[in-house]
Formats: sequence, C-alpha cells, structure tokens
Amino acid sequence: MGAYKYVSELWRKKQSDVMRFLQRVRCWEYRQHPSIVRVTRPTCPDKARRLGYKAKQGYVIYRVRVRRGGRKRPVPKGIVYGKPKNQGFGPISISRLSLLMLLTVQSVNRTPGLTGSARVSTSRRELRGLTSAGKKYRGLRGKGHLHHKARPSRRATWKRNQTLSLRRYR
Repeated sequence: MGAYKYVSELWRKKQSDVMRFLQRVRCWEYRQHPSIVRVTRPTCPDKARRLGYKAKQGYVIYRVRVRRGGRKRPVPKGIVYGKPKNQGFGPISISRLSLLMLLTVQSVNRTPGLTGSARVSTSRRELRGLTSAGKKYRGLRGKGHLHHKARPSRRATWKRNQTLSLRRYR
C-alpha cells in the first residue's frame, strides 16, 4: 500500500488512540488561530489530492472555522438556549463552499492535466450552486419521476406550471 492509503486508513478509524490524540491536540491548536487562516499544506493530504490538489505554485489552502451543526435552527419566538456563541437563528441558507479554487498562475495553466480546473465552466461553481452541497440543497441528487419537479429548478417548474400556454389552432 502507498502512503496515502495508510493516511486514509487513519482518518477512517477516528476512535483509534493516534487519531483521538491528534484531534485533541489539533482542536486546541485551531482554537488559538483566527477563524480564517492560511495553511502551508492540507490537513488531510489524501482527500485534498482526490479533490485535485497538487503541491505546486498556484494552489493556496485556507482553513475556515465553521459553526457547529448543519444549519441554524428555526427557534420558536426567537428564544434561544445554550452558549451565546451558538445562539444564532435564522432560515436554512444555501451551501456555498468552494473546496478547490485555482488562481490563474502560469505554472498551473501550462500544466496540461490542470487546465480543466481553471476553465470558465469550473469557475465560481459555489456561487452557481454546482457543488455537491448546492445540488443537494436544490434537490437535484435524485433521478426519475419522483424528482421531475426539481428540474431545471423549483422556480422554473413553478413558473412553467403557472403559465397558460394555448395552441394557436385548437
């Protein structure tokens, strides 16, 4: 097995002594940093390489602190409990998370295998709802007759159903 196989095996077994110790130390260390910090190398290199990361000029990695939980809770009457840090409330927001953005550095553009990552079609994917989380939010994960009202979008489907279109000769 290669080195990345061993690393991914470690990440899979999060209850092992090594990972529990690493996570405890890193958790304390990350709390001392600001919420957005630039890092020299990825925390999980095998996952980063699967997403398209290469250790060369033009790739920049940031670690961003994300609040706990998948969404803000719609709390009744605006009453929130718990720690003040977790007392935000509001509607479910769209997932806009860019996992891999490439700068237009010449060394990246010259590499034949990486030019696909710098194409216009892959730029600003998180703002266009094309990431996996964005598609999940819009209900575009499934296929077939159960999901035909989600495509091309819920708003387009609603508009199509509300518009009266009559044939000329009827």
